Amino acid sequence: MAFFKKLKTKLFKSSSKIDEGLEAIVDDGGVVDGPGGADDAPVDQVMAAPGVAVETLPEAVDDEPAPIPADESDDPEPVPLSSAGVPPESEAAVAPSAKAGLVDRLMGRKVSAPVVRRVLDDEMLEQLEELLISTDMGVDTALRVTANMAEGRFGKRLSVDEIKRLMATEVARIMEPIAKPLPLYAKKPQVVLVVGVNGSGKTTTIGKLASQFKAAGKNVVIAAGDTFRAAAVEQLQVWGDRAGVPVMTASQGSDPASLAFEAMGKAERDGADLLLIDTAGRLQNRGDLMEELAKIVRVIRKKDPDAPHNTLLVLDATTGQNALSQVKVFQEISQVSGLVMTKLDGTAKGGVLVALADKFGLPIHAIGVGEQIDDLQPFDPQDFADALMGLDPR
Repeated sequence: MAFFKKLKTKLFKSSSKIDEGLEAIVDDGGVVDGPGGADDAPVDQVMAAPGVAVETLPEAVDDEPAPIPADESDDPEPVPLSSAGVPPESEAAVAPSAKAGLVDRLMGRKVSAPVVRRVLDDEMLEQLEELLISTDMGVDTALRVTANMAEGRFGKRLSVDEIKRLMATEVARIMEPIAKPLPLYAKKPQVVLVVGVNGSGKTTTIGKLASQFKAAGKNVVIAAGDTFRAAAVEQLQVWGDRAGVPVMTASQGSDPASLAFEAMGKAERDGADLLLIDTAGRLQNRGDLMEELAKIVRVIRKKDPDAPHNTLLVLDATTGQNALSQVKVFQEISQVSGLVMTKLDGTAKGGVLVALADKFGLPIHAIGVGEQIDDLQPFDPQDFADALMGLDPR
């Protein structure tokens, strides 16, 4: 629950964008369902139900009473009041909804706010598709979500909250098959190669995974294969010291493939369960850097033909639709086996994770929402879908 609250907070940029968009879509041609049958009234024509004003008359300041008309009796009969304090002849002029609202207020009961609903038609579906596309969900995925929403509901009136829940259900349905934890094998050491572009969060992800696996009783070794960036090596060493995990390093500018090969030998000698290999960040359009990554894969397969047993692609959520091209290229070079999505806390493009699941079907092992060790958690499709729509947990 604590992680869900953090996830919902971090996805606020995405959920608020969806919420504002849905409010505008439903208000555009929607009608109000209110207490007392105010439904079917256009939003811009609905007026508040008339209330009954009770005026408190000031006390007379003149000691002399006001004169009584000659044709009036000395003792006029008092006018009886209803339970609501309204003369009975006035009750007929008071709308039932106003009477009910007044009684509710007098009794201290809450009066539910009017709910705006709009008929789900072709025009509304197009607007919903455009809204989802704006969150980087992609055209194909947005069409799939809205089409599934419309099935059996076309022509029915829906509120913002109902649409959110329908969207969340469809998003979770798309992502359910690919929500899988990182698989652990009997093979020792299990080699996990971590790849991604510059700044995607690879190094931090490796540090968190190492700490979490170590806490779970696994023997872990880290290879600092980003030999071009001294800060990456230092960052891994900090995580290694914190978790009690050895970190293999090489001098700056060394061949990362050689380091990976040596790290496999050390992991075997130490009886390690997992070897996590960091790699330098590289752009997917740089052929030379991608070839270097392919070399790492070729070299470690000389020691173990099945290695790497997992290739994790770490993606930065703020890159939006560019993440799809990253997956395509890295999958061709290093046979990506699973995804980790980071930096969901800094974007309004949370929908890209849905597009990735829909297009590639690769397992999503974890998502990250911050810098703390517990900010990287296994991916839960329903929690993600609800947080993306700004809903409370189910």
